[in-house]
Amino acid sequence: MAETDASEEKEESLFEAPPMGEQERMVEAILFASADPVSLRELQARMPHGSDPAEALVHLRKRYEGRGVRLVRVGDAWAMRTAPDLGFLMQKETVETRKLSRAAIETLAIIAYHQPCTRAEIEEIRGVSVSRGTIDQLLEMEWIRFGRRRMTPGRPVTYVVTQEFLDHFGLESARDLPGLKELRAAGLLDSRPPPGQMPGAGDGEEEEEESLEGQSELFED
Repeated sequence: MAETDASEEKEESLFEAPPMGEQERMVEAILFASADPVSLRELQARMPHGSDPAEALVHLRKRYEGRGVRLVRVGDAWAMRTAPDLGFLMQKETVETRKLSRAAIETLAIIAYHQPCTRAEIEEIRGVSVSRGTIDQLLEMEWIRFGRRRMTPGRPVTYVVTQEFLDHFGLESARDLPGLKELRAAGLLDSRPPPGQMPGAGDGEEEEEESLEGQSELFED
């Protein structure tokens, strides 16, 4: 048995460990190419016989101090990670384009020009029913919100446009909304007249104000 141990020690001594500088390079290469943290045992298994990855990690960690990337310990493993103060450089902002359906565009336009209005009034102007999904989409986008309930039978909820809607379209108020000609030119409305006449900004403002003043008593705070 003693002869066997001596034979193994003699066999191990035949392998010379790479210089520590070379071991650092090996550890660096393994960690850089790995998407996941690498444990000390895994480093030991990959490196040449006689290597000391633990010591190589100590030297490598010092060498990366103050650099754009650094060597960090993750549990019982090690990984190369971006320096915390430079994390903002890795962020990427994307703009998601969400195309509104024709029903959503018409519903939004009716609310903008006739606010506050109920779902029944929207359907009366459009001439067709309004699906719950259309209203939910506009609410989710925060372009419309719930207004005051009408003091009429059933106390139906009303809808109004939001500050986010005005900000998105660069408007100070709903009074700055474009007229029918501008909407049709932009492709937001069909060329044919809608079932209900939709007043444009500057068209019939006085009548609309009088109508809203007359309805103020129909709402509750």
